[in-house]
Amino acid sequence: MTTLTAQPNRIAQYWALTKPRVTQLAVFCAVIGMLLSSPDVPDWRRLVCATIGIWLLAGAAFAINCLVEREIDSRMARTARRPMARGEITVTQTLVFSGVIGGLGMWVLYALVNPLTMWLTFATFVGYAIIYTIILKPATPQNIVIGGLAGAMPPALGWAAMANDVPMQAWLLVLIIFIWTPPHFWALALYRRDDYAKSGLPMLPITHGMKVTQQHIMLYSIALFATSLLPFAVGMSGLIYLAAAVVLGLIFLWHSWRIYRHYTDLIARKAFAYSIVYLSLLFAVLLVDHYFLFRSF
Repeated sequence: MTTLTAQPNRIAQYWALTKPRVTQLAVFCAVIGMLLSSPDVPDWRRLVCATIGIWLLAGAAFAINCLVEREIDSRMARTARRPMARGEITVTQTLVFSGVIGGLGMWVLYALVNPLTMWLTFATFVGYAIIYTIILKPATPQNIVIGGLAGAMPPALGWAAMANDVPMQAWLLVLIIFIWTPPHFWALALYRRDDYAKSGLPMLPITHGMKVTQQHIMLYSIALFATSLLPFAVGMSGLIYLAAAVVLGLIFLWHSWRIYRHYTDLIARKAFAYSIVYLSLLFAVLLVDHYFLFRSF
């Protein structure tokens, strides 16, 4: 009976290494890129293979992140229950796990999708697991800005998987996520500032104070509102997307304004939660608009 109950726990620990909630949002954005790459319904076999491959490599990158930050995670209430922070999984086990699922993901993308997607996804893995996690995050309070490109890449990966190309439209989606990332993450850093103070990481609220962080969130939110209108400006989308982008963006600005002028931890929590809803709805409406636009001609 003990053996039977221990096995699911071990599986759950490895699953937790992949940061499934973050991975799901990244893969969702990649799938949106796949579906936007053509006016027609894509090859579903390739879509499934690309989704699996990107998911595996993303999970491998997050496992390395958990490995590198295990001591930092152990000092933070938000992350102290992660398997590496609790010492439930060893360094060797994590490296082997990351290597296996990462290698499998690369094979799936290379053999069943195309080499371009494999190399772009591998570059994203290196950007997140090494450049961001190991080099930038402990070195600068602008870590989330500079390293945000790796986290913004999923739409380009998805587009490459279907089209074997990454045109300007795909990079617009990357740009939206790139600009969205700082206000999204800094809202979290504000209400978790005590946690980050314990971590030793040079996060903006710790190094430059609350007010500077609140100003940065407001400025990036204004930039995000403008950036979110670019798909309509270049003819990539129609009025359905434009209306949704304006409404969703104004709500985002409202949350940011409250952080800037009337800060409380509860306001920052609500802003962080809405930022996830915002990105998901924005991309979902872009997809609806895409198929409606092409079916209208």
